[in-house]
Amino acid sequence: MSKLSTLEARRRRQRRIRGKVSGTVERPRLAVFRSNKGISAQIIDDKVGKTLAAASWLNIRDFKGDKTAQAAAVGKLIAAKAKEAGVEKVVFDRGGYLYHGRIKALAEGAREGGLEF
Repeated sequence: MSKLSTLEARRRRQRRIRGKVSGTVERPRLAVFRSNKGISAQIIDDKVGKTLAAASWLNIRDFKGDKTAQAAAVGKLIAAKAKEAGVEKVVFDRGGYLYHGRIKALAEGAREGGLEF
C-alpha cells in the first residue's frame, strides 16, 4: 500500500468531513481555506448554494503580527460580516485541515466575535 501525499490525505479528510457537514438556512457552513500566505473563510448555505458572507486576510488593512494572529483577525471579521447577514449559528468546516494553529485561531476569533458553533 502506497503512502498518501499531504495533499491527497487532506482531500480525503475533506471529502469525509463534507459528507457529514452541510449548511442549512438556520446553520450555514463556515468553510475555511488556508494557504501559505494567508487564510480565508466564507459562510455558505448549501441548500441554495449561495455564499452569505466572506472574509480574507486581504481584507485586513495594515495588519502587524504573525499568521496565527492574522487568522484570529479574519475570524473576528467573518463574525462581524455574519452578524450583518443575520447569521448567529454556523457549522464549522475545517476543510480537511487539522484543528490546530491557524485553523483553531480562526475558530476562536469567530467565537469571540459572536458566532456559535
